[in-house]
Amino acid sequence: MRVTAILLGFLMLVAPLSGCFGKDTPPATPEEPALPDGIFVTGVDGLPVDVEPLPLMFNFSDVGEDGAEPSLGVTSSGCIFFIAFEKVMRSCDHGETWEDVSGPQCAFQTNDPWGWVDPITDRVFAVQMQGLETSWICWSDDDGESWLGNPHDSGTTPINDHIKLATGPWTSSGYGIPGQFSQAVYETAVYYCYNKLAGIFCYTSFDGGATFEAGGQLVGPATWNGGLHGAITSAPDGTVYVTPRVETPTVIISKDNGLSWFERTMGEDVGTPYPRKNSEVATDTESNAYHVWTGPGGPEENGSFNGYNGEGIYMSRSTDSGESWEQDSIRISPIEVVSYAFPQIDAGDPGRIAITYLGSENSGELGQPNLDGAAWDGNAHYANSNVSYYLYITYSLNALDENPVFHTVRASADPVQVGSICLNSGDCRDIGGSNRNLLD
Repeated sequence: MRVTAILLGFLMLVAPLSGCFGKDTPPATPEEPALPDGIFVTGVDGLPVDVEPLPLMFNFSDVGEDGAEPSLGVTSSGCIFFIAFEKVMRSCDHGETWEDVSGPQCAFQTNDPWGWVDPITDRVFAVQMQGLETSWICWSDDDGESWLGNPHDSGTTPINDHIKLATGPWTSSGYGIPGQFSQAVYETAVYYCYNKLAGIFCYTSFDGGATFEAGGQLVGPATWNGGLHGAITSAPDGTVYVTPRVETPTVIISKDNGLSWFERTMGEDVGTPYPRKNSEVATDTESNAYHVWTGPGGPEENGSFNGYNGEGIYMSRSTDSGESWEQDSIRISPIEVVSYAFPQIDAGDPGRIAITYLGSENSGELGQPNLDGAAWDGNAHYANSNVSYYLYITYSLNALDENPVFHTVRASADPVQVGSICLNSGDCRDIGGSNRNLLD
Protein backbone atom coordinates (compact mmCIF):
# COMPACT_ATOMS: atom_id res chain seq x y z
CA MET A 1 0.00 0.00 0.00
CA ARG A 2 1.49 3.37 -1.06
CA VAL A 3 1.11 5.77 1.84
CA THR A 4 1.04 9.52 1.44
CA ALA A 5 1.36 12.31 3.96
CA ILE A 6 -1.10 15.17 3.77
CA LEU A 7 -0.26 18.79 4.47
CA LEU A 8 -3.20 21.02 5.30
CA GLY A 9 -3.54 24.79 4.93
CA PHE A 10 -6.18 27.45 5.36
CA LEU A 11 -6.74 30.28 2.83
CA MET A 12 -8.31 33.66 3.54
CA LEU A 13 -12.09 33.65 3.52
CA VAL A 14 -13.57 35.53 0.55
CA ALA A 15 -16.35 38.09 0.91
CA PRO A 16 -19.73 37.02 -0.49
CA LEU A 17 -20.93 38.86 -3.54
CA SER A 18 -24.17 40.79 -3.50
CA GLY A 19 -26.35 42.27 -6.19
CA CYS A 20 -29.49 44.33 -6.69
CA PHE A 21 -32.52 44.26 -8.92
CA GLY A 22 -34.30 47.05 -10.75
CA LYS A 23 -37.37 48.68 -9.21
CA ASP A 24 -39.74 47.69 -12.03
CA THR A 25 -38.85 44.01 -12.15
CA PRO A 26 -39.69 41.81 -9.18
CA PRO A 27 -36.70 39.78 -8.11
CA ALA A 28 -36.63 36.21 -9.27
CA THR A 29 -36.39 33.59 -6.59
CA PRO A 30 -32.75 32.54 -6.79
CA GLU A 31 -31.87 28.92 -6.78
CA GLU A 32 -30.06 27.96 -3.64
CA PRO A 33 -26.50 27.23 -4.73
CA ALA A 34 -25.40 23.69 -4.12
CA LEU A 35 -22.06 23.04 -2.47
CA PRO A 36 -19.44 21.40 -4.66
CA ASP A 37 -19.30 17.63 -4.56
CA GLY A 38 -17.52 16.36 -1.45
CA ILE A 39 -17.94 19.56 0.59
CA PHE A 40 -20.33 19.75 3.56
CA VAL A 41 -21.15 22.45 6.13
CA THR A 42 -23.16 21.07 9.04
CA GLY A 43 -24.38 21.73 12.56
CA VAL A 44 -24.44 19.62 15.70
CA ASP A 45 -26.80 17.05 14.17
CA GLY A 46 -24.93 16.43 10.92
CA LEU A 47 -27.50 18.38 8.91
CA PRO A 48 -26.62 21.27 6.56
CA VAL A 49 -26.45 24.84 7.87
CA ASP A 50 -26.41 28.06 5.84
CA VAL A 51 -22.77 28.98 6.33
CA GLU A 52 -20.20 29.68 3.63
CA PRO A 53 -17.71 26.80 3.41
CA LEU A 54 -14.08 27.39 4.26
CA PRO A 55 -11.91 27.68 1.12
CA LEU A 56 -9.49 24.88 1.92
CA MET A 57 -6.54 23.74 -0.16
CA PHE A 58 -4.80 20.37 0.19
CA ASN A 59 -1.38 19.26 -1.01
CA PHE A 60 -0.50 15.59 -1.12
CA SER A 61 3.10 14.46 -0.77
CA ASP A 62 4.36 11.06 -1.89
CA VAL A 63 6.64 9.73 0.83
CA GLY A 64 8.03 7.15 -1.59
CA GLU A 65 7.81 4.18 0.78
CA ASP A 66 5.25 1.53 1.55
CA GLY A 67 4.12 1.58 5.14
CA ALA A 68 1.23 0.81 7.45
CA GLU A 69 0.07 2.39 10.71
CA PRO A 70 1.88 5.68 10.02
CA SER A 71 2.53 8.49 12.50
CA LEU A 72 3.18 12.08 11.49
CA GLY A 73 4.93 14.83 13.45
CA VAL A 74 6.55 18.20 12.78
CA THR A 75 9.42 19.83 14.67
CA SER A 76 9.74 23.58 15.21
CA SER A 77 12.33 23.70 12.41
CA GLY A 78 9.60 22.63 9.96
CA CYS A 79 10.92 19.11 9.39
CA ILE A 80 8.13 16.56 8.94
CA PHE A 81 8.61 13.02 10.28
CA PHE A 82 6.64 10.13 8.85
CA ILE A 83 7.09 6.85 10.76
CA ALA A 84 5.67 3.53 9.56
CA PHE A 85 6.94 -0.03 9.88
CA GLU A 86 10.70 0.20 10.46
CA LYS A 87 11.20 3.42 8.46
CA VAL A 88 11.66 6.96 9.76
CA MET A 89 11.13 9.27 6.77
CA ARG A 90 11.93 13.00 6.96
CA SER A 91 11.10 16.00 4.81
CA CYS A 92 12.51 19.44 5.59
CA ASP A 93 11.18 21.10 2.42
CA HIS A 94 7.41 20.96 3.07
CA GLY A 95 7.03 17.49 1.58
CA GLU A 96 8.79 18.16 -1.72
CA THR A 97 11.33 15.41 -1.03
CA TRP A 98 11.72 12.68 1.58
CA GLU A 99 14.69 10.74 2.94
CA ASP A 100 15.09 7.73 5.18
CA VAL A 101 16.83 8.88 8.38
CA SER A 102 16.38 5.67 10.35
CA GLY A 103 19.50 5.14 12.39
CA PRO A 104 20.71 1.64 13.30
CA GLN A 105 19.00 2.11 16.67
CA CYS A 106 15.62 2.43 14.94
CA ALA A 107 15.75 0.16 11.89
CA PHE A 108 13.84 -2.86 13.16
CA GLN A 109 10.94 -4.71 11.59
CA THR A 110 7.84 -4.22 13.69
CA ASN A 111 4.12 -4.89 13.86
CA ASP A 112 3.07 -1.75 15.76
CA PRO A 113 5.16 1.30 14.82
CA TRP A 114 4.59 4.57 16.63
CA GLY A 115 6.09 8.02 16.19
CA TRP A 116 5.92 11.15 18.31
CA VAL A 117 7.44 14.65 18.27
CA ASP A 118 7.65 16.39 21.65
CA PRO A 119 6.09 19.82 21.01
CA ILE A 120 8.15 21.37 23.83
CA THR A 121 11.62 19.88 23.32
CA ASP A 122 11.45 18.76 19.64
CA ARG A 123 12.67 15.29 20.61
CA VAL A 124 11.57 12.83 17.90
CA PHE A 125 10.58 9.36 19.08
CA ALA A 126 10.32 6.20 16.98
CA VAL A 127 8.90 3.19 18.81
CA GLN A 128 9.10 -0.35 17.46
CA MET A 129 7.41 -3.46 18.83
CA GLN A 130 9.75 -6.45 18.74
CA GLY A 131 7.78 -9.61 19.25
CA LEU A 132 5.16 -9.50 21.99
CA GLU A 133 7.35 -8.91 25.02
CA THR A 134 9.78 -6.14 24.12
CA SER A 135 9.65 -2.73 22.48
CA TRP A 136 12.51 -0.60 21.23
CA ILE A 137 12.26 3.13 21.89
CA CYS A 138 14.66 5.39 20.01
CA TRP A 139 14.89 9.17 19.94
CA SER A 140 16.65 12.03 18.21
CA ASP A 141 17.37 15.57 19.40
CA ASP A 142 18.78 16.87 16.10
CA ASP A 143 15.96 16.38 13.58
CA GLY A 144 16.88 12.77 12.90
CA GLU A 145 20.58 13.25 12.21
CA SER A 146 21.53 10.93 15.08
CA TRP A 147 19.62 8.53 17.30
CA LEU A 148 19.83 6.84 20.68
CA GLY A 149 17.70 3.92 21.81
CA ASN A 150 16.87 1.46 24.57
CA PRO A 151 14.63 -1.60 24.85
CA HIS A 152 11.61 -1.63 27.09
CA ASP A 153 10.79 -5.09 28.41
CA SER A 154 7.16 -5.66 29.35
CA GLY A 155 8.12 -8.49 31.67
CA THR A 156 7.13 -12.12 31.75
CA THR A 157 3.38 -11.55 31.36
CA PRO A 158 2.37 -11.17 27.71
CA ILE A 159 1.44 -9.20 25.70
CA ASN A 160 3.27 -5.95 24.84
CA ASP A 161 0.91 -4.76 22.11
CA HIS A 162 -0.80 -1.63 20.75
CA ILE A 163 2.09 0.52 21.92
CA LYS A 164 1.71 4.30 22.32
CA LEU A 165 4.05 7.09 23.48
CA ALA A 166 3.53 10.80 24.20
CA THR A 167 5.02 13.63 26.23
CA GLY A 168 3.66 16.44 28.37
CA PRO A 169 4.48 19.05 31.03
CA TRP A 170 5.29 18.08 34.59
CA THR A 171 2.57 18.99 37.08
CA SER A 172 2.88 20.22 40.66
CA SER A 173 1.54 16.97 42.13
CA GLY A 174 2.42 13.29 42.10
CA TYR A 175 5.45 12.45 40.01
CA GLY A 176 5.92 16.11 39.16
CA ILE A 177 6.54 17.33 42.72
CA PRO A 178 9.95 19.07 42.62
CA GLY A 179 12.64 17.14 44.45
CA GLN A 180 10.47 14.11 45.16
CA PHE A 181 11.99 12.15 42.29
CA SER A 182 15.65 12.97 41.84
CA GLN A 183 15.71 11.15 38.49
CA ALA A 184 13.30 13.66 36.91
CA VAL A 185 16.00 15.19 34.77
CA TYR A 186 14.16 15.70 31.47
CA GLU A 187 12.12 18.80 30.72
CA THR A 188 8.91 16.89 29.98
CA ALA A 189 7.31 13.70 31.22
CA VAL A 190 7.37 10.84 28.69
CA TYR A 191 4.44 8.39 28.81
CA TYR A 192 4.44 4.89 27.39
CA CYS A 193 1.32 2.69 27.34
CA TYR A 194 0.64 -0.75 25.92
CA ASN A 195 -1.85 -3.56 26.17
CA LYS A 196 -1.41 -6.88 27.92
CA LEU A 197 -3.92 -9.66 28.28
CA ALA A 198 -4.62 -8.30 31.76
CA GLY A 199 -5.43 -4.79 30.56
CA ILE A 200 -3.79 -1.41 29.96
CA PHE A 201 -0.33 -0.65 31.36
CA CYS A 202 1.10 2.90 31.43
CA TYR A 203 4.52 4.10 32.58
CA THR A 204 6.20 7.48 33.12
CA SER A 205 9.82 8.23 32.24
CA PHE A 206 11.85 10.82 34.17
CA ASP A 207 14.81 10.75 31.79
CA GLY A 208 13.25 11.55 28.44
CA GLY A 209 12.21 8.02 27.48
CA ALA A 210 15.47 6.21 28.19
CA THR A 211 13.91 4.24 31.07
CA PHE A 212 10.41 3.74 32.45
CA GLU A 213 10.57 2.93 36.14
CA ALA A 214 7.25 4.29 37.43
CA GLY A 215 3.80 3.02 36.56
CA GLY A 216 1.97 -0.23 35.98
CA GLN A 217 -1.50 -1.54 35.25
CA LEU A 218 -4.35 0.94 35.17
CA VAL A 219 -7.22 -0.13 37.40
CA GLY A 220 -10.89 0.46 36.65
CA PRO A 221 -13.82 -0.95 34.65
CA ALA A 222 -12.59 0.49 31.35
CA THR A 223 -9.24 -1.29 31.69
CA TRP A 224 -10.64 -4.77 32.27
CA ASN A 225 -11.02 -7.54 29.71
CA GLY A 226 -7.82 -6.66 27.89
CA GLY A 227 -8.91 -3.01 27.35
CA LEU A 228 -7.12 -1.93 24.18
CA HIS A 229 -6.41 1.79 24.15
CA GLY A 230 -5.92 4.70 21.80
CA ALA A 231 -3.35 7.46 21.62
CA ILE A 232 -2.06 9.26 24.71
CA THR A 233 -2.85 12.98 24.91
CA SER A 234 -1.28 15.50 27.30
CA ALA A 235 -2.73 18.98 27.74
CA PRO A 236 -0.70 22.17 28.33
CA ASP A 237 -1.73 22.02 32.01
CA GLY A 238 -0.26 18.50 32.30
CA THR A 239 -3.52 16.54 32.32
CA VAL A 240 -3.05 13.18 30.56
CA TYR A 241 -5.78 11.30 28.66
CA VAL A 242 -5.92 7.66 27.50
CA THR A 243 -8.94 6.29 25.63
CA PRO A 244 -9.93 2.63 26.14
CA ARG A 245 -11.85 0.57 23.59
CA VAL A 246 -15.17 0.10 25.37
CA GLU A 247 -18.90 0.15 24.59
CA THR A 248 -19.62 3.44 26.37
CA PRO A 249 -17.19 6.21 25.34
CA THR A 250 -14.75 6.63 28.22
CA VAL A 251 -11.60 8.61 28.98
CA ILE A 252 -8.97 7.58 31.56
CA ILE A 253 -7.33 10.67 33.08
CA SER A 254 -4.28 11.50 35.20
CA LYS A 255 -3.49 14.87 36.76
CA ASP A 256 -0.25 13.81 38.49
CA ASN A 257 1.88 12.59 35.56
CA GLY A 258 0.58 9.03 35.70
CA LEU A 259 0.84 8.39 39.43
CA SER A 260 -2.96 7.93 39.68
CA TRP A 261 -5.81 7.67 37.18
CA PHE A 262 -9.59 8.13 37.16
CA GLU A 263 -12.33 7.54 34.57
CA ARG A 264 -15.01 9.70 33.02
CA THR A 265 -17.75 8.47 30.67
CA MET A 266 -19.88 10.27 28.11
CA GLY A 267 -21.83 9.45 24.98
CA GLU A 268 -24.32 7.08 26.57
CA ASP A 269 -26.89 8.56 24.18
CA VAL A 270 -24.83 7.20 21.28
CA GLY A 271 -22.45 4.45 22.39
CA THR A 272 -20.08 2.69 20.00
CA PRO A 273 -20.83 -0.18 17.58
CA TYR A 274 -19.08 -3.53 17.71
CA PRO A 275 -16.38 -4.27 16.68
CA ARG A 276 -15.06 -1.08 18.25
CA LYS A 277 -12.00 0.96 17.39
CA ASN A 278 -10.26 3.46 19.59
CA SER A 279 -11.60 6.94 20.19
CA GLU A 280 -9.29 9.95 20.38
CA VAL A 281 -8.82 13.05 22.56
CA ALA A 282 -7.21 16.36 21.62
CA THR A 283 -6.58 19.39 23.81
CA ASP A 284 -6.26 23.02 22.72
CA THR A 285 -3.86 25.68 23.92
CA GLU A 286 -6.11 26.44 26.93
CA SER A 287 -6.35 22.73 27.91
CA ASN A 288 -9.97 22.31 26.77
CA ALA A 289 -10.47 18.68 25.76
CA TYR A 290 -12.34 17.22 22.77
CA HIS A 291 -13.19 13.50 22.62
CA VAL A 292 -14.32 11.95 19.31
CA TRP A 293 -15.54 8.45 18.49
CA THR A 294 -17.52 6.45 15.93
CA GLY A 295 -21.17 5.84 16.79
CA PRO A 296 -24.40 4.77 15.10
CA GLY A 297 -26.37 7.20 12.95
CA GLY A 298 -28.72 9.80 14.35
CA PRO A 299 -32.50 9.92 14.66
CA GLU A 300 -34.76 9.03 11.74
CA GLU A 301 -35.68 12.66 11.16
CA ASN A 302 -32.00 13.44 10.50
CA GLY A 303 -32.21 11.53 7.24
CA SER A 304 -32.06 7.82 6.53
CA PHE A 305 -31.19 5.67 3.55
CA ASN A 306 -33.21 2.52 2.87
CA GLY A 307 -34.46 2.81 6.43
CA TYR A 308 -30.92 2.86 7.89
CA ASN A 309 -29.09 5.83 9.37
CA GLY A 310 -25.58 4.45 9.03
CA GLU A 311 -22.91 5.71 11.44
CA GLY A 312 -21.44 9.07 12.49
CA ILE A 313 -18.48 10.68 14.23
CA TYR A 314 -19.48 12.18 17.58
CA MET A 315 -17.80 14.51 20.06
CA SER A 316 -17.98 15.44 23.74
CA ARG A 317 -16.19 18.47 25.22
CA SER A 318 -14.63 19.24 28.60
CA THR A 319 -13.67 22.75 29.69
CA ASP A 320 -12.40 21.78 33.15
CA SER A 321 -9.44 19.54 32.30
CA GLY A 322 -11.44 16.34 32.03
CA GLU A 323 -13.32 16.58 35.32
CA SER A 324 -16.71 16.80 33.59
CA TRP A 325 -17.91 16.12 30.05
CA GLU A 326 -21.01 16.94 28.05
CA GLN A 327 -23.48 14.06 28.07
CA ASP A 328 -25.36 15.20 24.94
CA SER A 329 -23.15 14.02 22.11
CA ILE A 330 -22.46 16.33 19.16
CA ARG A 331 -22.32 14.85 15.68
CA ILE A 332 -19.40 16.43 13.82
CA SER A 333 -19.76 14.50 10.55
CA PRO A 334 -22.33 15.05 7.75
CA ILE A 335 -25.23 12.61 7.43
CA GLU A 336 -24.28 11.98 3.81
CA VAL A 337 -21.23 10.06 5.04
CA VAL A 338 -22.69 6.83 6.41
CA SER A 339 -19.70 4.64 7.36
CA TYR A 340 -16.48 5.47 9.21
CA ALA A 341 -13.16 4.16 10.49
CA PHE A 342 -10.11 5.54 12.33
CA PRO A 343 -11.15 9.05 13.51
CA GLN A 344 -8.25 11.17 14.76
CA ILE A 345 -8.44 14.70 16.17
CA ASP A 346 -6.05 17.60 16.68
CA ALA A 347 -6.67 21.01 18.26
CA GLY A 348 -5.00 24.41 18.16
CA ASP A 349 -6.33 27.60 19.68
CA PRO A 350 -9.54 27.30 21.73
CA GLY A 351 -12.39 26.01 19.58
CA ARG A 352 -10.22 25.21 16.56
CA ILE A 353 -10.14 21.49 15.80
CA ALA A 354 -9.52 19.19 12.83
CA ILE A 355 -10.67 15.57 12.61
CA THR A 356 -9.50 13.11 9.95
CA TYR A 357 -11.17 9.78 9.22
CA LEU A 358 -11.99 7.29 6.51
CA GLY A 359 -15.60 7.50 5.39
CA SER A 360 -18.02 6.29 2.75
CA GLU A 361 -21.00 7.93 1.05
CA ASN A 362 -22.28 4.63 -0.38
CA SER A 363 -25.72 5.11 1.20
CA GLY A 364 -27.29 2.85 -1.41
CA GLU A 365 -25.60 -0.13 0.19
CA LEU A 366 -27.31 0.46 3.54
CA GLY A 367 -29.82 -2.31 4.11
CA GLN A 368 -28.29 -4.51 1.42
CA PRO A 369 -27.05 -7.99 2.42
CA ASN A 370 -23.45 -7.93 3.60
CA LEU A 371 -20.91 -10.74 3.65
CA ASP A 372 -22.81 -12.46 6.46
CA GLY A 373 -26.19 -12.05 4.71
CA ALA A 374 -27.38 -9.45 7.22
CA ALA A 375 -28.56 -5.98 6.23
CA TRP A 376 -25.59 -3.61 6.26
CA ASP A 377 -26.00 -0.80 8.81
CA GLY A 378 -22.87 1.19 8.01
CA ASN A 379 -20.39 -0.74 10.16
CA ALA A 380 -17.12 -0.72 8.17
CA HIS A 381 -16.21 -4.16 9.49
CA TYR A 382 -19.13 -5.68 7.58
CA ALA A 383 -19.15 -3.42 4.51
CA ASN A 384 -19.91 -4.84 1.09
CA SER A 385 -17.16 -5.31 -1.46
CA ASN A 386 -18.14 -2.23 -3.50
CA VAL A 387 -18.23 0.27 -0.63
CA SER A 388 -15.56 2.94 -1.20
CA TYR A 389 -13.78 4.72 1.66
CA TYR A 390 -12.15 8.11 1.16
CA LEU A 391 -10.14 10.41 3.40
CA TYR A 392 -12.35 13.09 5.00
CA ILE A 393 -11.27 16.07 7.07
CA THR A 394 -13.67 18.00 9.30
CA TYR A 395 -12.76 21.42 10.67
CA SER A 396 -14.42 23.67 13.21
CA LEU A 397 -13.33 27.17 14.13
CA ASN A 398 -15.91 27.50 16.94
CA ALA A 399 -16.02 24.01 18.45
CA LEU A 400 -16.63 25.41 21.95
CA ASP A 401 -19.76 27.34 20.94
CA GLU A 402 -23.22 26.14 21.89
CA ASN A 403 -23.95 25.47 18.21
CA PRO A 404 -20.61 24.92 16.48
CA VAL A 405 -20.29 24.66 12.71
CA PHE A 406 -18.36 21.84 11.04
CA HIS A 407 -16.72 22.09 7.62
CA THR A 408 -16.06 18.72 5.99
CA VAL A 409 -14.12 17.98 2.81
CA ARG A 410 -13.62 14.71 0.98
CA ALA A 411 -9.90 15.25 0.61
CA SER A 412 -8.75 12.25 -1.45
CA ALA A 413 -9.65 11.99 -5.12
CA ASP A 414 -9.44 8.19 -5.07
CA PRO A 415 -10.65 5.69 -2.49
CA VAL A 416 -8.24 4.73 0.26
CA GLN A 417 -10.04 1.40 0.65
CA VAL A 418 -12.67 -0.46 -1.35
CA GLY A 419 -14.61 -3.05 0.63
CA SER A 420 -14.76 -3.79 4.33
CA ILE A 421 -12.18 -2.63 6.89
CA CYS A 422 -11.15 -5.09 9.59
CA LEU A 423 -11.91 -3.56 13.00
CA ASN A 424 -11.20 -6.72 15.00
CA SER A 425 -7.94 -8.54 14.31
CA GLY A 426 -9.36 -11.78 15.68
CA ASP A 427 -12.38 -11.71 13.35
CA CYS A 428 -11.52 -10.29 9.94
CA ARG A 429 -13.83 -10.72 6.97
CA ASP A 430 -12.65 -12.75 3.97
CA ILE A 431 -12.92 -10.68 0.80
CA GLY A 432 -10.59 -12.71 -1.39
CA GLY A 433 -7.81 -12.24 1.12
CA SER A 434 -7.76 -10.63 4.54
CA ASN A 435 -9.13 -7.09 4.76
CA ARG A 436 -6.66 -6.43 7.56
CA ASN A 437 -4.48 -4.54 5.09
CA LEU A 438 -4.91 -1.27 7.02
CA LEU A 439 -3.91 -3.00 10.29
CA ASP A 440 -4.60 -0.78 13.33
